[in-house]
Amino acid sequence: MGTLSADNTEMKCLLSIDWDYFIHTKKENWNSYLENDKNTVKLWYKRYIQSKAQGKDIKKFFLLSSEIIVFWNKVKEYFQFEKNTKILVSDSHALSYNIAKENNCNTVYLFDAHADLGYGGLSALDFEVNCANWLGQLLKDKIVKRAYIIYSPFTVEKPEYFKHMNSVYNIKYRRLKELGKGINVSVIHICRSGAWTPPWLDNRFYQFISASGIPYEIVNCPPRKWDTKNISFSDAIYYMMA
Repeated sequence: MGTLSADNTEMKCLLSIDWDYFIHTKKENWNSYLENDKNTVKLWYKRYIQSKAQGKDIKKFFLLSSEIIVFWNKVKEYFQFEKNTKILVSDSHALSYNIAKENNCNTVYLFDAHADLGYGGLSALDFEVNCANWLGQLLKDKIVKRAYIIYSPFTVEKPEYFKHMNSVYNIKYRRLKELGKGINVSVIHICRSGAWTPPWLDNRFYQFISASGIPYEIVNCPPRKWDTKNISFSDAIYYMMA
């Protein structure tokens, strides 16, 4: 069976997965930060210290979906991986732009809590490629012809937020079960999105990747140390200034 493509052109697919697809946060204002060391590491300690001062456990604000247990089995019902297919792992999702370009992909299947089409209309594509607009940039630059977005059940976004882009580019919003079967995947990218996902779940992140049974390469995903038991007074001041 084929996929829900707009034409009969042979598809060379990038399967792109954001770790935040599986994470539900109860504080929506803990979102939309620049990707740098401050926001992927230091800010999490600041949040921990602030929550503790209020008598709250920061870990209770983030829930990990049980779907990670069955995800790969479900995905393999619809996607077929070539013998040389491998997973590239990074912290930033922006790398998907380069991966799609370098592997001559013309189609992207995205599992994410965010569409990454660019926020603020078509003008968002006037900026350089970043974690928030890489998919929109791929479409604008005509590197890919079509994109399928499979939203996380925890997303707060809606397809109509991107009505202008939806009218210009071939963008479809689907649930996994609505995809055609037998979709050949050339390359897989999994990103951690450390500015949005907490460091205490990093071990589960790598377990999730290993559970795929597919060889993977870490391109740029620095390990994050999470040790709240040994925060000194000077450490606390340092983090609170982040």
